[in-house]
Amino acid sequence: MKVVATLAVAAAAFTLATPASAQFAKPEDAVKYRQSAMFIMGQNFGRIGAMVNGKAPYDPAAAALSAEIVAEMARLPWPGFVANTDKLSQKAKSEIWTDAAKFKEASERLQNAAPKLAAAAKTNNMDTLKAAFQDTAGTCKNCHDNFRNQ
Repeated sequence: MKVVATLAVAAAAFTLATPASAQFAKPEDAVKYRQSAMFIMGQNFGRIGAMVNGKAPYDPAAAALSAEIVAEMARLPWPGFVANTDKLSQKAKSEIWTDAAKFKEASERLQNAAPKLAAAAKTNNMDTLKAAFQDTAGTCKNCHDNFRNQ
């Protein structure tokens, strides 16, 4: 698991170092990129969710690792929401492009909440983790409600 986390963080660092316009040869690449980042973030967030909801045993080290990955991945998908990708995904609502300022606000709320989740996970305190998880989940829900087709 540590190898996967290290690779994810390394990929994140590489991706952040590359300008968004140079990242994607085709619009389809941008969609694949953002969906991949969301998938990895969702998988790790789900692991924490299982712990805080009592569906999996609480493992402080695993929670901290997953929360750290969530914090890194929360910064990544946004450059993938580029022009000419609005019709390529059935999940993305048109409001992403028609209300870009609101979408940017939603992305920033997640980017602000995710590091707090990582910090809470490092406390090894389930109550602290639950509170941060709920706050972060709220940012996810808000964005999904407004910008994602179910």
